[in-house]
Amino acid sequence: MILLDTSVLSAVLRRRRHGETEARLIARVSEVLASDIQVAIPGICLQDLLSGIAESAQHDRILAAVRASFTVALATEGDHLKAADVAYLAARKGIAVSTPDALIAAQTINRRARLFTTDADFEPLVKLAGLRLLG
Repeated sequence: MILLDTSVLSAVLRRRRHGETEARLIARVSEVLASDIQVAIPGICLQDLLSGIAESAQHDRILAAVRASFTVALATEGDHLKAADVAYLAARKGIAVSTPDALIAAQTINRRARLFTTDADFEPLVKLAGLRLLG
């Protein structure tokens, strides 16, 4: 399973102009979707993605695209407990991890999935918490 982070979703779905970086991400997301690998979006990423949209038509278009293409992975109690553990481990090492990022990492770890992200904030969690990133 691959979980898509807000950074990827935003670049692919929200940006009106796509440069080289976005074009590469779109190609990679298309490649992943064409494979047999299950792809999902953590609920907190969907919330984050939609929260930043001011225009109603764009909001509706993006929500429809997400619903048509992806499963939304809702956090469980176990995910929240793991997120607390991730945040605790990070804090002990002097690494700042936001609550949403800890939850995204926890959902990924608990599902034995890989996280597709462009956000470097997740990199310290690879060694620290066993987070797997999509390469």
